[in-house]
Amino acid sequence: MFRPDNPLLPNYRHLPVGYHGRASSIVPSGTVVRRPMGQTMADGAEAPTFGPSRLLDYELELGFFVGPGNPIGTRVTMAEAASRIFGMCIVNDWSARDVQKWEYQPLGPFNAKNFATTVSPWIVTLDALAPFRIPGPPRGHDDPPLLDYLRPVDDMGLDLTVEAALCSPAMRERGLAPHRLSRGSFADMYWTIAQMLVHHTSTGCNLRPGDMMASGTISGPSEGARGCMLELTWRGTKPVDLPDGTQRKFLADGDEVIITAYAKRAGAKRIGFGECRGIIGPAA
Repeated sequence: MFRPDNPLLPNYRHLPVGYHGRASSIVPSGTVVRRPMGQTMADGAEAPTFGPSRLLDYELELGFFVGPGNPIGTRVTMAEAASRIFGMCIVNDWSARDVQKWEYQPLGPFNAKNFATTVSPWIVTLDALAPFRIPGPPRGHDDPPLLDYLRPVDDMGLDLTVEAALCSPAMRERGLAPHRLSRGSFADMYWTIAQMLVHHTSTGCNLRPGDMMASGTISGPSEGARGCMLELTWRGTKPVDLPDGTQRKFLADGDEVIITAYAKRAGAKRIGFGECRGIIGPAA
């Protein structure tokens, strides 16, 4: 949407694109997330302004934690990746889209995502998710071949269902249940968590026990599987109708976002990831 003439950059299908983030603003589920201030450039404006973000968004993601790390100057291989991942949690990578649009070129997100990232309260181990491991997504006939270091050696895709819901202040006052915004599958992700970890260490970057990586927004092919307001409302052009009679293009003060995830398949016990909740507080 920000680049309609070039929606995918040339490297997207060759490597799992990512960026470094800071740990200081990772907060537990239930923490109030204050609307960030930021510098933005309105459409048609000649100069930027500074003020509260008007396009506050959530991002439905999953995170994974490093178990044994690797020494600096060494690489983790695809064969080793599973043994380096301890477990997973739910992640909401809150994003200020108007700040992001103005700042992201040429180096990517910075202040648009640094103000809060909410995580669920416990970790589901990779061992517990073993019954739900599946092959990674098939490569399309137009996709370039994988370079050898990213080529899978075992099944590291995951059959996990993820959901996002919203509860407005008026809905809470009336006792209405949260309104489901989307339901998607982690199986739709283009890259597996093993490929993300391996690519991150491919330069010799050292990982330490407890390091967390997040998947990026989990969105599927259908409208009901879009993992953020930017995609759900198509940049605000298709508002979401709520049970209280209001609409949302992006998040309003007092809105609560609830993200859940679970693993479920025949012959295996259902495993839940708990909830990842956050209420939007007013800008300071």
